[in-house]
Amino acid sequence: MSDPILKFENVGKLYHLGTFGSGSLTRDLTRWWKMNIKREPDPYLRIGESNNRSKKGDSDVVWALKDISFDVNQGDVVGIIGKNGAGKSTLLKLLSRITSPSTGLIKAKGRVASLLEVGTGFHTELTGRENIYMNGTVMGMTKHEIDRKLDEIVDFAGVERYIDTPVKRYSSGMMVRLGFAVAAFLEPEILVVDEVLAVGDAEFQRKAIGKMQHISTSEGRTVLFVSHNMAAIKTLCTRGLLLEKGELKYSGSTIDTVSNYLALEENTGIRKIIDGIRYKKDWLNINKIEINGTEHNQSVIKSGQEVLTLIIEGYTKEDFKTDPMLIFKNRDGVPLASLAEGHTKGKIEHVNKGIFRIERTIKLPKFLSQGDLIVDLSLHHPMMEYQLRIPEAAILLSEGYFESGGRAGILNEQGLCQLKRLYSPN
Repeated sequence: MSDPILKFENVGKLYHLGTFGSGSLTRDLTRWWKMNIKREPDPYLRIGESNNRSKKGDSDVVWALKDISFDVNQGDVVGIIGKNGAGKSTLLKLLSRITSPSTGLIKAKGRVASLLEVGTGFHTELTGRENIYMNGTVMGMTKHEIDRKLDEIVDFAGVERYIDTPVKRYSSGMMVRLGFAVAAFLEPEILVVDEVLAVGDAEFQRKAIGKMQHISTSEGRTVLFVSHNMAAIKTLCTRGLLLEKGELKYSGSTIDTVSNYLALEENTGIRKIIDGIRYKKDWLNINKIEINGTEHNQSVIKSGQEVLTLIIEGYTKEDFKTDPMLIFKNRDGVPLASLAEGHTKGKIEHVNKGIFRIERTIKLPKFLSQGDLIVDLSLHHPMMEYQLRIPEAAILLSEGYFESGGRAGILNEQGLCQLKRLYSPN
């Protein structure tokens, strides 16, 4: 096996709260003496608390990251997820050399291109074209190499009209478009992208995710991607890292990483994965969810398909009645349809205590939007009391077929009709 392209070894980052410095001249002098004269570790590192932003602590120093260790191989697309303040952006800043780790070692092979904040790496007084050449030069590229990529960058960013205008006059969306294009097309070995993509519109987000997929699968380059969009993480990433309060809580498959993340959310009734249990309440465990023949992974809803299958397996400590409901949303999280059989056909599921398996065939609506469909699964009592809500249980790809009034066509993700053909009802 080849050596990893990126390696974090016990990496930590410590920050001082409040005013600059440690708060006293004595501590500053002690730190300087220990670290610079005696070549010993910072004596105040051990005092720091974990980064729990919701509670006031007793120490004036906190660990934004603590003892982070993981490897990334060439061509991996790694999704980094966690709540706000978990340390995701700090990790990317360490990798991008914007700041240095307090402890540990980071080893990276090749060029690293980063898109962390709107306008990162841009000089606002320079034009878009000048900033492209400046960024390429900083990355060690020659003018000839940048010339070869210039047209692709401008075309992808969609800012040709403004390319010779100073970027201080760009909107935040234009800045993100150009910043991503520069980072992606200047051929870094490691591409680092933060949640900043959320600033772009839906069309650009799809283009950006498609570009990241292309450079990883076709060009063998490595991508680290931070996002709160779990559907994008599931679609794009080959593995995941979950951070909580500055510590690495989980590293593994994308699906299991997302499941662990959802387990951290309050008031959802979901608990951490234990022994293969993906979703858990005090009396109900869900081990498997299969929609349209696949478990979690994307499958296709064909044009004209009338039904899909739903399989739920698990264990219950008590008998219960339930009516599974699927809620379809587009990539932007907008609900499109909710599907259940119980209320229309009386097919309430009677589940007995012990190991159970629920199999349902659910009729699809006459029309579906084209593109990715995010599927939320809800188990609820016939009287609409929710027993368990499982957000983003699966991602399906719809071909977007519809039939109505002698016409057939497709609906795009915005719900706009694209007429496919006309035919006679006779």
